[in-house]
Amino acid sequence: MVGLTGLEKFSHLEDKIYRTIELTKSLRQEKDALEREVSSVRRELGTLLDEKDRLETHVERLLSERDMIRMKVEAMLDAIAVLDPEAAEVMRR
Repeated sequence: MVGLTGLEKFSHLEDKIYRTIELTKSLRQEKDALEREVSSVRRELGTLLDEKDRLETHVERLLSERDMIRMKVEAMLDAIAVLDPEAAEVMRR
């Protein structure tokens, strides 16, 4: 910048300031977009966690029902075994 006049120096400074302003605007827009994306992802995560909890509860209920049915079937097989031990053995296979 040797030999530049005061007006030329000022013009370079002005250009730098305007580039800085444009960069700042661009970064703010990017920040706002990222904040919106983070908010959206957080909402989606909340929804997925709720769905996970619902499904876990459903699976627990189904497992409980399965165990109850298993116990009832075993009780029926035991009752059959008392009446006909040979038939009960065939059914257990």
